[in-house]
Amino acid sequence: MPVQSGVNSTLALHSSGAIWASLISFVVGTVALFIVVIAARQQWPEVSSLKEAPWWAWTGGLMGALFVATSAFLAPRLGAATMIALFAAGQLVMSLVLDHLGWATFPEHNINLWRILGVLMLFGGVLLIRFN
Repeated sequence: MPVQSGVNSTLALHSSGAIWASLISFVVGTVALFIVVIAARQQWPEVSSLKEAPWWAWTGGLMGALFVATSAFLAPRLGAATMIALFAAGQLVMSLVLDHLGWATFPEHNINLWRILGVLMLFGGVLLIRFN
């Protein structure tokens, strides 16, 4: 993730900003995945099966675009260590919520004191990295 953020941040400097860099990144990624699908002779998904997916199952690309644009914007401002520490801490908090609710195919794991302490320790690490 830090290398990708740095690469996209550099592209943002040469392409009028993080949004253009993100678009270019996704186009390159889409072409690469299309080549892999063709080379691996992957079977095309059935439309009827895709129609059965819940609406939120289609939002992964939006989340990816938000991540790429955000990291391209933040990388030169925060540095790799602080940015990744913040991302990891935020992802861990959301992971606890997803586990607790058992949402999006995750098995249920209740939030407990140990999990909360783990998150607090990670946020402590973020503070140590940011304000060393």
